[in-house]
Amino acid sequence: MKAFLIAAALAPALALGSAAAQQSVRTGPTAPELAPGRQVYAQWCAPCHAAGPRLAGTMSLQAKYQGEVPAALEDRTDLSAPVIAHFVRNGVAWMPPFRRTEISDADLAALSAYLTAPLERRGAHAPLLADEMAVLPQGGRP
Repeated sequence: MKAFLIAAALAPALALGSAAAQQSVRTGPTAPELAPGRQVYAQWCAPCHAAGPRLAGTMSLQAKYQGEVPAALEDRTDLSAPVIAHFVRNGVAWMPPFRRTEISDADLAALSAYLTAPLERRGAHAPLLADEMAVLPQGGRP
C-alpha cells in the first residue's frame, strides 16, 4: 500500500518530467516569412498554450496525450493547417472559437505556416506577455 501511495504521488511529477524532456530548446531568429505567424501565436495562443507552468491549454494537452506528443503547441510537429483552422474557428472544451474579427483569415494562414514549419525555422519560442512585461523599464512603458 505504501508503494502504491508513493507511486501515485510521483506520477504527476514524472508526467511533467517526460513532457519537459520532449520540449525543444530552440534559439535563433524566426525565419522572416514566419514572423507574422509567430506574432499571432504570441498574442492569441501563447497565453494558454506556451511551454510553461499552469497554462490551461498546455495542461489540458498534457493530460490528454500523457507525454506522447509535446503539450506546448509551439513544440508540436504533427499539426496541419486544417486542424489548426478547425480549433481556431470552432474552439474545444473551454477554448473559445476565434472570430475573423479577432484572427483574420490571413492571420490564421500565417499562424498555420508558423506552427507547421520545421522547428529549426521557427526560431526561439515566442515570448509570453508576462516575460515581455518583466523586461520593461521602470514605470512600465517601453
